[in-house]
Amino acid sequence: MSSAEFYPGLTGFESITPEQRTEFLEQGVLLVRNALSEEHRARLEEAVDRVYAQEQAAGKLKKDGTLHMLGFLPRDEAFGELLTQPTTFPFIWGLAGWNIYSHHNHLDVTPPQGPDEKPSWGWHQDGYRQNSDPEVFGGDVPRPMFSLKIGYVLSDLSRTGRGATKVIPGSHLDNSLERPADTSVENPDPKGTVEITANPGDCFIFDRRLWHSRSPNTSTVTRKMLFVGYTYRWIRPLDDMPIDRDSEWWSNRTPVQKQLLGDSPHTANYWGVNWDGFVDDKIPLRHELNSRGLLDRSIPWLR
Repeated sequence: MSSAEFYPGLTGFESITPEQRTEFLEQGVLLVRNALSEEHRARLEEAVDRVYAQEQAAGKLKKDGTLHMLGFLPRDEAFGELLTQPTTFPFIWGLAGWNIYSHHNHLDVTPPQGPDEKPSWGWHQDGYRQNSDPEVFGGDVPRPMFSLKIGYVLSDLSRTGRGATKVIPGSHLDNSLERPADTSVENPDPKGTVEITANPGDCFIFDRRLWHSRSPNTSTVTRKMLFVGYTYRWIRPLDDMPIDRDSEWWSNRTPVQKQLLGDSPHTANYWGVNWDGFVDDKIPLRHELNSRGLLDRSIPWLR
């Protein structure tokens, strides 16, 4: 059963509103309630539980039972459908454009922490060297977004203390965050911190530059989340995500989904053009948006 069957009437190509785009550009994060139907959420959680059991049997979990799996998408048919999830995909192409793919995705299972877990300082921006290589020396101009990510909530994170993500809305426009002198002890959260309390089936979409941190799970609830990141096709992949292109999983993917998994006829195509230097109108996501009249020259990434 494809994810589209859970959301009759939705295609994933409905435009976001100017208000939603403005909120994201100003806050760096959007909370989307009921992004997953209960039936779909349960299907995804079952898939997560299967993967967790497989990793546990292979002895690949951390000592505390935590699983942080990169490049999880090919592990189950249900995961592949998330690439173009109808309720969230409009935000991805609406905020990043058509020349994109998933460079980074991870599956997280976080059991309740033990009493001896040490304090840590987990605040960061995503992107690693993207936070230093393109920065103007001595300047205060925010670095480029480059990528954004969706966090799908599968377990009940409606209360604080369950390991939910903490964010500082608007901090994506700040290139630095003051760091405590001693990060081995408990420190107060930075000013403006918000813990994203969300129900099962909710999701949040955030700019990679947003300062964020996972919080400790001091509850009795195991945190289960799926994160799917998207970036421009001219940026290298972050995850090692081998895909068997002779598999049923690959044959089940749509042309747009295959683009989002890194497929391309040649290297220039990653830059949005053919070898003649002109825009390639056959790039699957661009072609789909164009056929639906969704390209917009007033929005740079949708030209």
